[in-house]
Amino acid sequence: MSAIIDFCGPWWPWVRMLLFLVGTAAFAGLNAAYLVWCERKIAAFVQRRPGPMEVGPQGLLQPIADAAKLLAKQMLTPPAVDTILYRIAPVAMIIPALMCFVVLPYGDALMPTRIDLGLLVVFALSAFNVISLMLAGWSSNNKYAIISSARVVSQNVAYEIPMLLTIVTVILVTGTTDLGTIVGQQGGWFWNWNILRGIWTLANPLVPISFLIFFICMLAETNRAPFDLAEAESELVAGSFTEYSSMGFGLFFMAEYVNIVVGCSLATVIFLGGWQTGLGNLLSFLPDWAAAFVGLGAFFAKLYAMIFVVMWIRWTFPRTQFYGLLNLSWKVLIPVALFTLLLSSILVKLPNLF
Repeated sequence: MSAIIDFCGPWWPWVRMLLFLVGTAAFAGLNAAYLVWCERKIAAFVQRRPGPMEVGPQGLLQPIADAAKLLAKQMLTPPAVDTILYRIAPVAMIIPALMCFVVLPYGDALMPTRIDLGLLVVFALSAFNVISLMLAGWSSNNKYAIISSARVVSQNVAYEIPMLLTIVTVILVTGTTDLGTIVGQQGGWFWNWNILRGIWTLANPLVPISFLIFFICMLAETNRAPFDLAEAESELVAGSFTEYSSMGFGLFFMAEYVNIVVGCSLATVIFLGGWQTGLGNLLSFLPDWAAAFVGLGAFFAKLYAMIFVVMWIRWTFPRTQFYGLLNLSWKVLIPVALFTLLLSSILVKLPNLF
């Protein structure tokens, strides 16, 4: 790495930025394409059928064929829509999702930008998700899309509250909003990961419940089943996307999977140790470059295990009713999240009282 930096000289910051831009775009695109293939295969396994098999071995080229189909289709604009908002909505959906990768740390050397408020930046950018869906539904001049946009707003307002309460609890225990620092604090053995450390240090004995609340809210924020009431095909055709075709629909579809990757990456960083292997000093004999690859592998193993659970839940649990979805947040998740925040506040301040 030092040889590359010396070779690039004063141009290294620009070269680094370009590499991260290209890498982020490629990573997001490949995930959006092949997570669809993975989901279709998981759905097929759950339903005891083969899934995509025709295009390439085991259907591996199916995502490329789907992308070519979307690109070849004509993007139609219905006559009664608000043209400006209608065209802005897909772009406003995908760009903030991609920008979240700027502050997500995937390894010691894989942090595009490290800033003190990285955790808050991710949540600020994620807030555009609901705004974009609302714009798409409102501008489409379609009754199903408008109902969907109203559901999106209600659902996201309800589930952002317990998610933010959970994050405030984590910030209270860790004392920082720097994602790199949060991962660094979870070094050593696996019981130092935040999901377990709060139990034995008594900093937050209910942190597994906080993790569960965060995971449920992440499913709701990304409109995943059983919380996909905003896109309920049996009720609302395609929800906010009803009037979109070609790559207008493709950008929404891509953004959904990018948001899943961002949400699972954030959960991995905050609760599961990020790139920390949890094996203590057992790998201390490895050179730095090998240790970096092992850490990267550990991060992606945790990330894709969580994404698998997200897909598994979709094809296992039935869609709930809309009022049941809101009641779960207001009557269960928010009170529990408030209690864990209060308990963590007491336990963090308790040593200073004696």
